[in-house]
Amino acid sequence: MKKIKRLFLFAGYDPNGVINSALVYYINTLQLYGDVIFCMDNKFNKHEIKKLRIHPLSVFITRHKEYDFGSYKRAFQYAKNKDLLKNYDYVYLVNDSVFGPMIDIKKTLTEIEKSPFDACSIIVSKHKTHAFMESWFVRLNKKIFMSPWFDEFISSVKKEPDKNIITIKYEHGLTNVIKNNGCSWGGLYTVHGRKTYNNPKYLFKHGCPFVKKVSFTRHNGALGKQIKYILKLSDVGAKNTVIKTANYLYGAKYMNWFLTSNPIKILWRNITYGIKKIIHGGI
Repeated sequence: MKKIKRLFLFAGYDPNGVINSALVYYINTLQLYGDVIFCMDNKFNKHEIKKLRIHPLSVFITRHKEYDFGSYKRAFQYAKNKDLLKNYDYVYLVNDSVFGPMIDIKKTLTEIEKSPFDACSIIVSKHKTHAFMESWFVRLNKKIFMSPWFDEFISSVKKEPDKNIITIKYEHGLTNVIKNNGCSWGGLYTVHGRKTYNNPKYLFKHGCPFVKKVSFTRHNGALGKQIKYILKLSDVGAKNTVIKTANYLYGAKYMNWFLTSNPIKILWRNITYGIKKIIHGGI
Protein backbone atom coordinates (compact mmCIF):
# COMPACT_ATOMS: atom_id res chain seq x y z
CA MET A 1 0.00 0.00 0.00
CA LYS A 2 1.31 3.43 -0.96
CA LYS A 3 2.31 5.57 2.01
CA ILE A 4 0.34 8.81 2.17
CA LYS A 5 2.57 11.87 2.16
CA ARG A 6 1.34 14.74 4.27
CA LEU A 7 2.68 18.24 4.86
CA PHE A 8 1.39 20.10 7.91
CA LEU A 9 1.68 23.90 7.80
CA PHE A 10 1.55 24.67 11.51
CA ALA A 11 0.74 28.13 12.89
CA GLY A 12 1.62 28.82 16.53
CA TYR A 13 1.37 31.68 18.99
CA ASP A 14 2.02 32.13 22.70
CA PRO A 15 1.36 35.33 24.67
CA ASN A 16 4.83 35.06 26.24
CA GLY A 17 6.69 33.64 23.25
CA VAL A 18 6.96 30.25 24.94
CA ILE A 19 6.94 26.95 23.07
CA ASN A 20 4.80 25.27 25.71
CA SER A 21 4.53 21.54 26.35
CA ALA A 22 1.12 21.22 24.61
CA LEU A 23 2.57 22.76 21.46
CA VAL A 24 5.54 20.38 21.53
CA TYR A 25 3.19 17.43 22.06
CA TYR A 26 1.01 18.45 19.10
CA ILE A 27 3.94 18.97 16.73
CA ASN A 28 5.63 15.73 17.76
CA THR A 29 2.39 13.83 17.21
CA LEU A 30 1.91 15.27 13.72
CA GLN A 31 5.46 14.33 12.80
CA LEU A 32 4.53 10.68 13.26
CA TYR A 33 2.24 11.09 10.24
CA GLY A 34 4.01 13.60 8.00
CA ASP A 35 6.32 16.57 7.69
CA VAL A 36 5.79 19.83 9.57
CA ILE A 37 6.70 23.39 8.69
CA PHE A 38 6.26 25.44 11.86
CA CYS A 39 5.74 29.19 11.94
CA MET A 40 5.20 31.02 15.23
CA ASP A 41 3.96 34.61 15.43
CA ASN A 42 6.38 35.59 18.19
CA LYS A 43 9.79 37.15 18.64
CA PHE A 44 12.64 34.76 17.91
CA ASN A 45 14.09 32.89 20.89
CA LYS A 46 16.75 30.26 20.15
CA HIS A 47 16.32 28.67 23.57
CA GLU A 48 12.64 27.97 22.92
CA ILE A 49 13.36 26.24 19.60
CA LYS A 50 15.42 23.62 21.45
CA LYS A 51 12.17 22.34 22.99
CA LEU A 52 11.19 20.87 19.62
CA ARG A 53 12.79 17.50 20.23
CA ILE A 54 11.85 16.12 16.81
CA HIS A 55 12.89 18.86 14.42
CA PRO A 56 10.26 20.08 11.93
CA LEU A 57 11.11 20.43 8.25
CA SER A 58 11.60 24.12 8.90
CA VAL A 59 10.94 26.58 11.74
CA PHE A 60 10.10 30.27 11.52
CA ILE A 61 9.66 32.31 14.68
CA THR A 62 9.00 35.91 13.77
CA ARG A 63 6.58 38.56 14.98
CA HIS A 64 4.45 39.35 11.92
CA LYS A 65 1.09 40.20 13.57
CA GLU A 66 -0.85 38.56 10.74
CA TYR A 67 -2.28 35.86 13.01
CA ASP A 68 -2.55 32.23 11.89
CA PHE A 69 -2.99 32.95 8.19
CA GLY A 70 0.22 34.98 8.21
CA SER A 71 1.98 31.89 9.53
CA TYR A 72 0.25 29.66 6.98
CA LYS A 73 1.43 32.07 4.29
CA ARG A 74 5.08 31.91 5.36
CA ALA A 75 5.06 28.12 5.71
CA PHE A 76 3.39 27.70 2.31
CA GLN A 77 5.81 30.08 0.59
CA TYR A 78 8.76 28.20 2.05
CA ALA A 79 7.40 24.90 0.70
CA LYS A 80 6.70 26.47 -2.70
CA ASN A 81 10.10 28.15 -2.98
CA LYS A 82 11.85 24.88 -2.06
CA ASP A 83 9.72 23.06 -4.68
CA LEU A 84 8.39 20.69 -2.00
CA LEU A 85 4.65 20.84 -2.64
CA LYS A 86 4.67 18.36 -5.52
CA ASN A 87 6.00 15.68 -3.15
CA TYR A 88 2.83 15.55 -1.03
CA ASP A 89 -0.63 14.04 -1.41
CA TYR A 90 -2.16 16.43 1.09
CA VAL A 91 -1.31 19.76 2.67
CA TYR A 92 -2.87 20.55 6.04
CA LEU A 93 -3.41 23.94 7.67
CA VAL A 94 -3.29 23.48 11.44
CA ASN A 95 -2.88 25.80 14.40
CA ASP A 96 -2.55 25.70 18.16
CA SER A 97 -5.89 27.26 19.08
CA VAL A 98 -6.75 23.76 20.28
CA PHE A 99 -5.37 21.31 22.83
CA GLY A 100 -4.63 17.83 21.58
CA PRO A 101 -4.79 15.41 20.06
CA MET A 102 -6.45 14.06 23.18
CA ILE A 103 -6.87 10.62 21.59
CA ASP A 104 -5.26 8.81 18.65
CA ILE A 105 -5.39 11.12 15.62
CA LYS A 106 -4.90 8.33 13.06
CA LYS A 107 -8.64 7.66 12.74
CA THR A 108 -9.33 11.36 12.15
CA LEU A 109 -6.67 11.55 9.43
CA THR A 110 -8.12 8.46 7.75
CA GLU A 111 -11.65 9.90 7.81
CA ILE A 112 -10.61 13.33 6.59
CA GLU A 113 -8.64 11.80 3.71
CA LYS A 114 -11.43 9.42 2.72
CA SER A 115 -13.91 12.27 2.48
CA PRO A 116 -14.93 13.14 -1.10
CA PHE A 117 -14.15 16.84 -0.72
CA ASP A 118 -11.21 18.67 -2.28
CA ALA A 119 -10.89 20.53 1.02
CA CYS A 120 -12.04 19.02 4.29
CA SER A 121 -11.87 20.46 7.79
CA ILE A 122 -12.61 18.77 11.06
CA ILE A 123 -15.37 21.31 11.72
CA VAL A 124 -17.72 23.17 9.42
CA SER A 125 -19.33 26.04 11.30
CA LYS A 126 -22.85 26.88 10.16
CA HIS A 127 -24.41 30.23 10.92
CA LYS A 128 -27.71 31.78 9.85
CA THR A 129 -26.45 33.18 6.56
CA HIS A 130 -23.30 31.21 5.78
CA ALA A 131 -21.11 28.21 6.54
CA PHE A 132 -17.34 27.87 6.48
CA MET A 133 -14.51 25.51 7.36
CA GLU A 134 -12.94 26.31 10.72
CA SER A 135 -9.33 26.91 9.77
CA TRP A 136 -7.55 25.28 12.72
CA PHE A 137 -7.44 21.88 10.95
CA VAL A 138 -8.05 21.77 7.19
CA ARG A 139 -6.91 19.18 4.64
CA LEU A 140 -6.28 20.35 1.06
CA ASN A 141 -5.71 18.10 -1.94
CA LYS A 142 -3.31 18.72 -4.84
CA LYS A 143 -6.04 20.27 -6.97
CA ILE A 144 -6.06 23.13 -4.47
CA PHE A 145 -2.57 23.54 -3.04
CA MET A 146 -0.86 23.31 -6.45
CA SER A 147 -3.21 25.84 -8.04
CA PRO A 148 -2.19 29.43 -8.88
CA TRP A 149 -5.40 30.78 -7.35
CA PHE A 150 -4.66 29.24 -3.95
CA ASP A 151 -1.11 30.60 -4.13
CA GLU A 152 -2.54 34.03 -4.90
CA PHE A 153 -5.02 33.80 -2.02
CA ILE A 154 -2.58 32.68 0.67
CA SER A 155 0.13 35.07 -0.55
CA SER A 156 -2.31 38.01 -0.28
CA VAL A 157 -2.53 37.67 3.52
CA LYS A 158 -1.43 40.85 5.26
CA LYS A 159 -1.74 42.58 8.61
CA GLU A 160 -5.27 43.80 9.25
CA PRO A 161 -6.48 46.38 11.79
CA ASP A 162 -9.07 44.08 13.35
CA LYS A 163 -9.23 40.34 14.08
CA ASN A 164 -12.82 40.19 12.80
CA ILE A 165 -11.56 41.36 9.40
CA ILE A 166 -9.06 38.49 9.42
CA THR A 167 -11.82 36.00 10.19
CA ILE A 168 -14.02 37.24 7.35
CA LYS A 169 -11.27 37.91 4.80
CA TYR A 170 -9.17 34.80 5.37
CA GLU A 171 -11.00 32.10 7.37
CA HIS A 172 -14.33 32.63 5.61
CA GLY A 173 -12.34 33.65 2.54
CA LEU A 174 -10.60 30.27 2.36
CA THR A 175 -13.94 28.49 1.96
CA ASN A 176 -15.14 31.10 -0.53
CA VAL A 177 -12.07 30.96 -2.76
CA ILE A 178 -12.21 27.16 -2.84
CA LYS A 179 -15.92 27.23 -3.73
CA ASN A 180 -15.51 30.02 -6.31
CA ASN A 181 -12.83 28.02 -8.13
CA GLY A 182 -15.05 25.00 -8.60
CA CYS A 183 -13.66 22.82 -5.80
CA SER A 184 -15.70 20.97 -3.21
CA TRP A 185 -15.42 21.49 0.52
CA GLY A 186 -16.87 20.08 3.73
CA GLY A 187 -16.03 18.75 7.18
CA LEU A 188 -16.22 15.75 9.44
CA TYR A 189 -18.62 17.53 11.79
CA THR A 190 -21.06 20.37 11.24
CA VAL A 191 -21.84 22.59 14.20
CA HIS A 192 -24.09 25.58 14.61
CA GLY A 193 -22.96 28.89 16.02
CA ARG A 194 -20.37 28.61 18.77
CA LYS A 195 -20.88 24.92 19.53
CA THR A 196 -17.23 24.07 18.76
CA TYR A 197 -16.11 25.72 21.96
CA ASN A 198 -19.36 25.80 23.94
CA ASN A 199 -19.96 22.03 23.77
CA PRO A 200 -16.55 20.30 23.55
CA LYS A 201 -17.88 17.16 25.25
CA TYR A 202 -20.33 16.56 22.40
CA LEU A 203 -17.59 16.70 19.78
CA PHE A 204 -15.21 14.56 21.82
CA LYS A 205 -17.87 11.87 22.32
CA HIS A 206 -18.32 11.80 18.54
CA GLY A 207 -14.60 11.30 17.92
CA CYS A 208 -13.09 14.78 17.63
CA PRO A 209 -9.56 14.51 19.10
CA PHE A 210 -9.21 18.21 19.93
CA VAL A 211 -10.70 20.75 22.31
CA LYS A 212 -10.60 24.49 21.73
CA LYS A 213 -8.49 26.38 24.26
CA VAL A 214 -11.15 29.07 24.58
CA SER A 215 -13.47 26.43 26.11
CA PHE A 216 -11.35 26.73 29.25
CA THR A 217 -12.35 30.35 29.79
CA ARG A 218 -15.85 30.69 28.34
CA HIS A 219 -19.20 30.80 30.16
CA ASN A 220 -17.68 32.02 33.41
CA GLY A 221 -15.89 28.67 33.87
CA ALA A 222 -19.09 26.65 33.52
CA LEU A 223 -17.54 24.31 30.93
CA GLY A 224 -15.15 22.82 33.48
CA LYS A 225 -17.24 19.69 33.95
CA GLN A 226 -17.12 18.99 30.20
CA ILE A 227 -13.34 19.47 30.13
CA LYS A 228 -12.95 17.22 33.14
CA TYR A 229 -14.90 14.50 31.31
CA ILE A 230 -12.62 14.86 28.25
CA LEU A 231 -9.44 14.74 30.33
CA LYS A 232 -10.63 11.61 32.15
CA LEU A 233 -11.00 9.72 28.84
CA SER A 234 -7.95 11.18 27.10
CA ASP A 235 -4.59 9.51 26.54
CA VAL A 236 -2.43 9.91 29.63
CA GLY A 237 0.31 11.83 27.82
CA ALA A 238 -2.18 14.28 26.34
CA LYS A 239 -3.99 14.74 29.64
CA ASN A 240 -0.81 15.51 31.59
CA THR A 241 0.44 17.87 28.89
CA VAL A 242 -2.83 19.78 28.70
CA ILE A 243 -3.09 20.19 32.47
CA LYS A 244 0.52 21.40 32.64
CA THR A 245 0.00 23.92 29.84
CA ALA A 246 -3.39 25.07 31.14
CA ASN A 247 -1.82 25.70 34.55
CA TYR A 248 0.80 27.84 32.80
CA LEU A 249 -1.71 29.74 30.64
CA TYR A 250 -4.55 30.25 33.13
CA GLY A 251 -2.96 29.59 36.51
CA ALA A 252 -3.10 26.52 38.74
CA LYS A 253 -5.56 28.23 41.08
CA TYR A 254 -7.98 28.93 38.24
CA MET A 255 -7.69 25.38 36.90
CA ASN A 256 -8.42 23.91 40.30
CA TRP A 257 -11.51 26.14 40.49
CA PHE A 258 -12.44 25.43 36.86
CA LEU A 259 -12.37 21.63 37.03
CA THR A 260 -15.08 21.32 39.65
CA SER A 261 -17.84 18.73 39.43
CA ASN A 262 -19.95 20.48 42.04
CA PRO A 263 -23.40 20.90 40.40
CA ILE A 264 -24.30 23.93 42.53
CA LYS A 265 -21.12 25.77 41.53
CA ILE A 266 -21.65 24.90 37.87
CA LEU A 267 -25.29 26.06 38.05
CA TRP A 268 -24.22 29.36 39.61
CA ARG A 269 -21.58 29.90 36.91
CA ASN A 270 -24.21 29.33 34.21
CA ILE A 271 -26.60 31.73 35.92
CA THR A 272 -23.99 34.48 36.18
CA TYR A 273 -22.98 33.85 32.55
CA GLY A 274 -26.63 34.11 31.50
CA ILE A 275 -27.00 37.41 33.33
CA LYS A 276 -23.90 38.79 31.60
CA LYS A 277 -25.21 37.64 28.24
CA ILE A 278 -28.55 39.38 28.81
CA ILE A 279 -26.78 42.59 29.85
CA HIS A 280 -24.07 42.66 27.20
CA GLY A 281 -25.48 40.36 24.48
CA GLY A 282 -23.63 38.14 22.03
CA ILE A 283 -21.19 36.58 24.51
